[in-house]
Amino acid sequence: MRAGLIQLTVGDDPAANLPATLGLVRQAAAAKAGFVLTPELTNGLSSSRAHQRSVFRHEEDDETLSALRAAAKAAGIWLLIGSLGLLTDDADGRFANRSFLIAPDGSVTARYDKIHLFDVTVSATEVYRESEGYRPGNRAVVADAGFARIGMTVCYDVRFPALYRRLAQGGAQVITVPAAFNHITGAAHWETLLRARAIETGCFVLAPAQTGFHPEAGGRGRKTHGHSLAVAPWGEILADAGTEPGVTLVDLDLAEVEKARGRVPSLVHDRGFDGP
Repeated sequence: MRAGLIQLTVGDDPAANLPATLGLVRQAAAAKAGFVLTPELTNGLSSSRAHQRSVFRHEEDDETLSALRAAAKAAGIWLLIGSLGLLTDDADGRFANRSFLIAPDGSVTARYDKIHLFDVTVSATEVYRESEGYRPGNRAVVADAGFARIGMTVCYDVRFPALYRRLAQGGAQVITVPAAFNHITGAAHWETLLRARAIETGCFVLAPAQTGFHPEAGGRGRKTHGHSLAVAPWGEILADAGTEPGVTLVDLDLAEVEKARGRVPSLVHDRGFDGP
């Protein structure tokens, strides 16, 4: 299976972001990628909850989701929409950060709501409180994509290895990590974390990312790390997208999953222990 990792630099307007995303999906499909992946918050990045509330939609009304489902059907590809910011009916008004696996007929095969939320003070000027705007998910997801079993995660999840072990022991062969990784923590930790998750699970790890500076109305914006990565089950970097938007192609041989797990079968070596 050939995978196409899409790297984006979105702004805070979903309608303005969509044409570039569709163009790259079609470019990946034209290059014979049968599995195409977009980053976290494909529809738009914004630090303003009021702005998000004005541009986000409920799942059934979201134009980005509808258009990408149609694009997957037209191209006959599997499509991982890394995530979309969506309105919910929660009483506290918080949004969902939801990843979608779309089948070649355009249907939604699986949904995953990001479990771990980025509430972090990176520096004096970089403070994030994702839980103020987004509600956390509570269910891990492994989905059957025909060519492979897909474990679905999003961005900050990558720092919680227990989730990845659960997905691998639940049958995942490929784990997706769409992200909008902060440029400071990304430079320090992104590659190391993704390689560790691949090595620990014996899975392919596919991580399409946002990159560059993301402008927002009112002059504020944020930077993301880029470097969409594909990592093999033995931990090798198969592809690194650098920092420019575009498509990165990588060929996956699922036999490598069982080969890596056969060499170090740690997924079946769990033991109970006491303490601390």
